[in-house]
Amino acid sequence: MNETAGITPAGEGLGGIVWNILGQTYKPRQHSATSFAFDTLFPPGAFVPPHIHPTQDEYIHIFEGAFELMLDGQTLHAKAGDLIRMPMGLPHGIFNKSGAPVRALFWVAPSRKLYELFSRIHNVTDPETVVRISTECEVDFLPPPA
Repeated sequence: MNETAGITPAGEGLGGIVWNILGQTYKPRQHSATSFAFDTLFPPGAFVPPHIHPTQDEYIHIFEGAFELMLDGQTLHAKAGDLIRMPMGLPHGIFNKSGAPVRALFWVAPSRKLYELFSRIHNVTDPETVVRISTECEVDFLPPPA
């Protein structure tokens, strides 16, 4: 897939797409073979459990709010204006423990199968199904700590 020229209007996803991913709102903003960007809204208490992208670098630019992160075994905190860098293969988890919504722009490079993953897990409520589909799309969730 090649990048197309144009503008994705403020507040909209490409083609009007809005995904519900386990209670979080994701809107694709840009998608090509080399990268995929999506606007997110994490309500208070929302999180993405620790996982690995073995084939993608991932980035998060926080617009509003604050995340607690598990990055390579360390607990870190990022706030509005910060850029989070997560190289491929690095275990990471993302948690909104702030008590307020968090809005951020995420992107990965290359895009690989992440767009497909979000399309397939839109409105899926069973975490085991999400984990199975994620593995098929090159995202590996880590087992809970013992």
